[in-house]
Amino acid sequence: MSGAVRQRFADGRWHFQHGPIDCIVLAEGEAGAAAECVERAWARFRGVLEELVAELPLLRMDLGSPAGVPVLPNGAIARRMVEACRAHASTGRFITAMAAVAGSVAEELIASFADPRIARAYVNNGGDIALHLAPGASFDVGLVADPARHLVGAPLDGRFAVDACSPVRGVATSGWRGRSFSLGIADSVTVLAASASAADAAATVIANAVDLDDARIVRRPASKIRDDSDLGERLVTCAVPPLSAAAIDTALGAGAEAARGEIARGRIIAAVLALQGRFAVVEGGTGAPAVAPRRHPESLPRSFAPC
Repeated sequence: MSGAVRQRFADGRWHFQHGPIDCIVLAEGEAGAAAECVERAWARFRGVLEELVAELPLLRMDLGSPAGVPVLPNGAIARRMVEACRAHASTGRFITAMAAVAGSVAEELIASFADPRIARAYVNNGGDIALHLAPGASFDVGLVADPARHLVGAPLDGRFAVDACSPVRGVATSGWRGRSFSLGIADSVTVLAASASAADAAATVIANAVDLDDARIVRRPASKIRDDSDLGERLVTCAVPPLSAAAIDTALGAGAEAARGEIARGRIIAAVLALQGRFAVVEGGTGAPAVAPRRHPESLPRSFAPC
């Protein structure tokens, strides 16, 4: 296993990479403080992969099984992963702690920027983002429904602002088009929560709920695609054919119902679900989600700044 590497971009962002962990890091504030915090984050990052690999058997266990995880992991990140995912297993749903790995790593690293001299910072771990915001600071977050489209220069599907007054400190996305497997057919589900680990676990669960019984959907056992997958023989989505508007809305409706449940339980703050150019937006304190075609940003959350 090669060691961790990092690179600083011309715009001041940093790229930390070690095996499958791929983070973009930005810190803004007093120059000396920002550099100091980046070094602290880098020192923590360098040991993360080995720490997680050492406890991988526990992290791949089904939290929804009667046995669950017999002992808690030793590492802080691994414990956070189990805690974030265990709540979703209370009804017997299959889920492993790996559903929150990217968000939990981002959350661990953002702690390095908890310094009053830092105005704002983020750690983006493959699209799962942890935020640090000092009073008065904010971030604009872009929404991409289909990562493949974005790679060829397509415009963002929407954007929203997260202000320091908002409880949102974590943003995570899941879906069958992403880098991880999904049991559902959502192109993407983006979740906003109080932490990146909570957002990551919930995004996985909600994306799995966006589903439809259609024989044309191509599904394969996860282990046949990646032999070390924690999903084992469970069928994961590999391809989704063009669907009718009614079918899309049915699938989005199932996911939106799951998102409303997550909001009601206090685990997330909002979610944006996307499937073949249509969206469902679910926010706390609102009624039924809005569903609208792509490029209708008025249907997306504009701001999460309650003050």
